[in-house]
Amino acid sequence: MLLTRIAREFADAVDEAQTAEALATILHDVAREMGFHYFALTHHVDVPLAPQPAIRLHNYPAAWVDYFDAHHLGLSDPVHRASQQTNVGFSWSRLAGMIELTARDRDILERSQRAGIGEGFTVPAHVPGESAGSCSFAVAAGQPLREERLPLIQLVGAIAFEGARRVSALRMPAPARPRLTDRQRDCVYWAARGKSDWEIAKILGISHETVIQHLKQARERYGVGKRAQLTVHALFDGTLTFVDVLRR
Repeated sequence: MLLTRIAREFADAVDEAQTAEALATILHDVAREMGFHYFALTHHVDVPLAPQPAIRLHNYPAAWVDYFDAHHLGLSDPVHRASQQTNVGFSWSRLAGMIELTARDRDILERSQRAGIGEGFTVPAHVPGESAGSCSFAVAAGQPLREERLPLIQLVGAIAFEGARRVSALRMPAPARPRLTDRQRDCVYWAARGKSDWEIAKILGISHETVIQHLKQARERYGVGKRAQLTVHALFDGTLTFVDVLRR
């Protein structure tokens, strides 16, 4: 099948790419083969001002990129915000059902259309310990989105983002996250959900002093002194998830 061939050849090409420039060329070629005019692979940060290395590969019109950067849209762009709501790809026509679109959001989308960017499809990328990101493909304004290609784009986007991480500075091994014992993680989990030490002791069936020691040792392993900092670090490295913390 054509789609299977494209996916296989794309994966092989990404594996062989050694630079961001080479990967951008591969993305450009596969975008055209799938019927798209534009691609954008990026971390959802204000790239020009990012304090740490961030990925951004794209072939968007220069005027749109200038506007995007001048207005610091890396964090607030509606497509980027919608990416926080899902782990699977989505077409931009679904944005209104995923997030509440503000007047500013609608203006951003209209401006991108005027810049020549039409309907698109975005594949989110969520890696613990890194800024969120995505890989998007878009047709030129006024052109139809080929729905039959969307399953392929899901695969291509995921492979492309991992390839970008490999060829960028992010390919360096991340520092090992602190290892918590099962009981330490249990205590951190309930602390993150707002329970007091006494409440955690009752829930887990252990003594109050034991809870205090588990949380103290967990803070020491993360090198932090505050309960809130412990929660943030545990969320950041994937020890906890937002679902854990916000579960009713």
